[in-house]
Amino acid sequence: MARPVARPDASPDTALVGRHAVLEALRAGQPVSRVLVSRTAHGAGPLRDILETARSRGVPVQTVDARRLDGLAQGLPHQGVAALTAAQSLVGLDDVLDVARRRGEPPFLIVLDGVEDPHNLGAVIRTAEAAGAHGVVVPRRRAAGLTPAVARAAAGATAHLAVAGVGNLVAALEQLKKAGVWVVGADPDAEERYDAGALEPPVALVVGAEGRGLHRLVRERCDRLVRIPLRGQVRSLNVSVAAALLLYEVARRAGRPRRN
Repeated sequence: MARPVARPDASPDTALVGRHAVLEALRAGQPVSRVLVSRTAHGAGPLRDILETARSRGVPVQTVDARRLDGLAQGLPHQGVAALTAAQSLVGLDDVLDVARRRGEPPFLIVLDGVEDPHNLGAVIRTAEAAGAHGVVVPRRRAAGLTPAVARAAAGATAHLAVAGVGNLVAALEQLKKAGVWVVGADPDAEERYDAGALEPPVALVVGAEGRGLHRLVRERCDRLVRIPLRGQVRSLNVSVAAALLLYEVARRAGRPRRN
């Protein structure tokens, strides 16, 4: 299949920036038309790996002025490198469930209710991939695509983990339940602690935006509600921190081995 040709004036939406994000995109086989490297960048460590991987895949590498990368990055730290690539699309919920089926594992997902910040989304994707989850589910109307900012925050994990976009989050939870997946929501007012019961696959963890939490209809569709105990004065954790605690509690109980 021919790679898409990037125009010289490619928009920031087609620029993936940051050394880890670019390297993981290349390793995962994402369609990359060109890698841009700053003239002042040093070719050691991850950058050397980027150049070697691009060469092995036949992806052209172009040396450019740092100002070109500044314009593509739009304020994101690019670390002297960018890849011109098509924006990664969201998949369907069935696609995420298929990942679990192909691996012969019970589904392990995390669902985000009202999380719109790209840095939080990227951080959750990164942790979910590291914990062995099969995918992340987001409302499509709140996330038109996986932007460079998300990919950067995910440190390249978007290249390895499926992210499903759904039109109706409540209907998606019902679909998961019909597929035999337990839906567990994070709620600061829940009676059950997150580490008190059997939190293991098949499971879909549901977390909401910090402060507001889960929408009422989403909360009502959950099979169980769990809370993360807070001993200080703050009323909520950052959503990516809360998601990490829940994800690794599932991974701990499932005893999921590391994937090589």
